[in-house]
Amino acid sequence: MNKDLLIKKAIEQNIETKNKILENNEILSLIKNISDEITKSFKSDKKLLVCGNGGSAADAQHISAEFSGRYFLDRKPLPAEALHVNTSFLTAVANDYSYDEVYSRMVEASGKEGDVLIGISTSGNSKNVIKAIEMANEKRMITVGFSGSSGGKMRDICKYMIRIPSEDTPRIQESHILIGHIIAEIVEKEIFDKQ
Repeated sequence: MNKDLLIKKAIEQNIETKNKILENNEILSLIKNISDEITKSFKSDKKLLVCGNGGSAADAQHISAEFSGRYFLDRKPLPAEALHVNTSFLTAVANDYSYDEVYSRMVEASGKEGDVLIGISTSGNSKNVIKAIEMANEKRMITVGFSGSSGGKMRDICKYMIRIPSEDTPRIQESHILIGHIIAEIVEKEIFDKQ
């Protein structure tokens, strides 16, 4: 194994994926539209829920923390939550029902019309994320999907769908976090930056 080659290849692939996003006007427009929806939701005393599995669960927690904590500005917290952080709930529902139900039950319990749900799945086919989106649609929430290039089953059920132009899980996840950061910055500035 040539470590130098591996390092350079990973960085080059990351840059290539980000350049494809930069050149994709549809994705850039979606980022603005999603930012507007989340801003509108927060201004209407609604909340943001985020879910995913594995690395996407970590991304869900990271993105929600940018809102409930802070991004750049010293400001009031915004109501955003990753749906997997209550391990007692997660394991009870997985045990009593199935793992496919863990996020949809939380959306059913706490989601309200006008709230936003971001479902993150590199394949777009994670059953528990799909069920959460379906429940959010039933509750007339704003549904957003982050996936890889195909979009999977999420592609047909989300109001907004960001499909990263890659089939490489690490590059997709790196791009999801970039887009989450951009959205957090836009929303924060729209709500709190008075300049």
